[in-house]
Amino acid sequence: MTRAPIKATVTTTAIEVDGLIKSFTARGRTVEAVAGLSFHVAPGEIFGLLGPNGAGKTTTMRMLTTLLPIDAGSAVVAGIDVAKNPRQVRQRLGYVSQLGGADNLASGRENLALQGALYGMGRRDLDRRVPELLELLDLGEFADRRVMTYSGGQRRRLDVALGIVHRPEVLFLDEPSTGLDPQNRANLWDHIRGLAEGGTTAVLTTHYLDEADALCDRIVIVDHGRIVTEGTPEELKRKVAGVTVSITLAEAQRDEPRARTALEATSCVLDVTADGDVLRLHVADGSAALPEVLRALDGVGVGVVSLTLAEASLDDVFLAETGRSLRDGGPAPTGGRHR
Repeated sequence: MTRAPIKATVTTTAIEVDGLIKSFTARGRTVEAVAGLSFHVAPGEIFGLLGPNGAGKTTTMRMLTTLLPIDAGSAVVAGIDVAKNPRQVRQRLGYVSQLGGADNLASGRENLALQGALYGMGRRDLDRRVPELLELLDLGEFADRRVMTYSGGQRRRLDVALGIVHRPEVLFLDEPSTGLDPQNRANLWDHIRGLAEGGTTAVLTTHYLDEADALCDRIVIVDHGRIVTEGTPEELKRKVAGVTVSITLAEAQRDEPRARTALEATSCVLDVTADGDVLRLHVADGSAALPEVLRALDGVGVGVVSLTLAEASLDDVFLAETGRSLRDGGPAPTGGRHR
């Protein structure tokens, strides 16, 4: 018997996560991949889980989509408890994994029809929905070609279409633009924005700073399975001083301690963080600070290879909180406020 598509449930929050924990055991050692995450997502919001590789983003998403059991804590998706009613949760969500899930030997149109049928959609509904998605995600021109012939951008748009064919309340996207060129990334972002404008709640994991900044209404930055900080992109960047000065030293290993001491003694520098061969300074006014910064370094005989100014970024937020870059999954060096 054909089941009717799942109707949306009216909730004040699309997702509620409280104290989520997940551990794995390998070679006799237990690793806590997710260490007590708590956050909420509003209906229609684009919400980002941002962090370096190995931070626990994908593990969190796999628990929320019922693909991994939850060790401790709780998660409610679309008003339904993930641990208690996983089948009902799956009917209300869409999931686009890093690897995708399309059948390479079938066409895009066939993939969409099969996915919809698996979710219990009837023939009449599919006859309307499949052409609608082909138009929405610009797939019509190659809809009847085998997926194995698709480009990376075409395949990724098909993955998104497969994730929303059954009109889910919540769409999970795991590293949605990995491997795409800039044009295809921008096109995919436009499609994700369009889905949110239509009322779909989207949750995405990413380690691309520009992706999180451009797409997300709110972000949690995750490191070693814990939330480092959270807020809108603008709120997070306001936590860091208005301008970042990045200085590449001529002899970093030899000069870094003297340079740090001299810069910390200046009145214009709010804090100093070492990131490899680069010193990053947070200052309120870049143009006013530069002469004083250069005088301080010259005064202790430290040579400079390059110096750049930039507005605070999400990477600066992560660096200020943990002592390392978002692009670096290793241990925190000295100088950060790792907590």
